[in-house]
Amino acid sequence: MKKLNRSLLALSLGTAAVMTAAPAFAGKTLDAIKSRGQVVCGVNTGLAGFSAADSSGKWSGLDVDVCRAVAAAVLGDAEKIKYVPLNAQQRFTALQSGEVDVLSRNTTFTLTRDASLGLNMTAVTYYDGQGFMVPVKSKIKSAKQLKGQTVCVQSGTTTEKNLTDYSKANNLNIKPVVFEKQEAATGAYFAGRCIAYTTDASGLASTRNKEAKNPDEHVILPELISKEPLGPMVRRGDDEWFAIVKWVIYGLLEAEENGITQANVDQMKSSADPSVQRILGTGEDTGKLLGLDKEWMARAIKATGNYGEIFERNVGPKSAIKLPRGVNNQWNKGGLMYAPPIR
Repeated sequence: MKKLNRSLLALSLGTAAVMTAAPAFAGKTLDAIKSRGQVVCGVNTGLAGFSAADSSGKWSGLDVDVCRAVAAAVLGDAEKIKYVPLNAQQRFTALQSGEVDVLSRNTTFTLTRDASLGLNMTAVTYYDGQGFMVPVKSKIKSAKQLKGQTVCVQSGTTTEKNLTDYSKANNLNIKPVVFEKQEAATGAYFAGRCIAYTTDASGLASTRNKEAKNPDEHVILPELISKEPLGPMVRRGDDEWFAIVKWVIYGLLEAEENGITQANVDQMKSSADPSVQRILGTGEDTGKLLGLDKEWMARAIKATGNYGEIFERNVGPKSAIKLPRGVNNQWNKGGLMYAPPIR
């Protein structure tokens, strides 16, 4: 009996050692990325603050910076990315077919998308909600005043379904005017074909800033009619790649919480704080658990800054989009951003 107990103890200790020390297998997606020397990232065709290209073809935005952080972590260079602009109808097929490695395109996490598309939701990068924009001259102050009115909306989105649900629930008989492309929907709204335009509130702010001749002539109504947690998605079947994308996002949040910034990342490597050491690879080697080297997260932070810096630069109050941090603040500052610890 004692011999059996000793054997079981040895087996359990051996299993524990494997669980805590074994490096991760890289995974087929990471192998393909390393072979081609690029991360292929699916992004929006043009949503200022999230993913949009300038006149010289340079991409920027919150979703773009997530891709840059991932590329820095896995390839050592945030510029080794091929951006594939996708509309709402194309985005899931492109990821399912392998055309892109990751979809970082203001996409809402829902049960249907999680359970039926063969895709994995990673981590929320922006908590949003659907709203309405109307001309100031319409004198509409509330979404409840849209009864019987026309509303421009893009097809193939949660936005279209939410609009229908909201109209039925409140007996508003809203008349959706549906367009396949976002540019067509916003163009129709600004041309006066609809009394309102609806999408995520962040998208409304982006559209008003970028496309309105005079942004002050349009107002975003106060009601939010849905929950829209946005974040990157990856294909199912490659748990290693899923873990990498998810933990890069968590790492950006952990960096902000621990005061690690783009400017001080090298200086912070001498920190005696074990949490900082784990993030930056100067203590425990967390990278080997993901099939990466120990400085994976340090490179990502140096390339893009922490989550707070990414937010402020692209969509925050000092950016052109001017969105408040709000619920996208850290959990210890009244927000919803809460990352599991890197340990």
